[in-house]
Amino acid sequence: QVQLVESGGGLVQAGGYLRLSCAASGRTFSSYNMGWFRQPQGKERQFVAAIAWNGGNTPYADSVKGRFTISRDNAKNTVYLQMNSLKPEDTAVYYCAATFDYRLTMPSKYNYWGQGTQVTVSS
Repeated sequence: QVQLVESGGGLVQAGGYLRLSCAASGRTFSSYNMGWFRQPQGKERQFVAAIAWNGGNTPYADSVKGRFTISRDNAKNTVYLQMNSLKPEDTAVYYCAATFDYRLTMPSKYNYWGQGTQVTVSS
């Protein structure tokens, strides 16, 4: 089992940047594939980015390609989401999640979720 805690959210102007972190407990973090999802107010949860356990596969949603970068540090049990050139439409609660499944873009395949961190981008 793994517990996830996100941090790094906040209020930023359009064009700005934030880096989200997700700290995981447990000795098996390096075995999990990790994902970032977001949920705008009143909308369904959306896939943002994911990274395989070994960093070998990093899919992104089309809406964030070229602006967001996912990475992980297995020694620190942490996954990151660097978000650049932020837009008002990036405003959402951002969640990290863990899975052993290979279907990295599907939220239903993730077993463990953090509590979320709010990102608000002002225009």
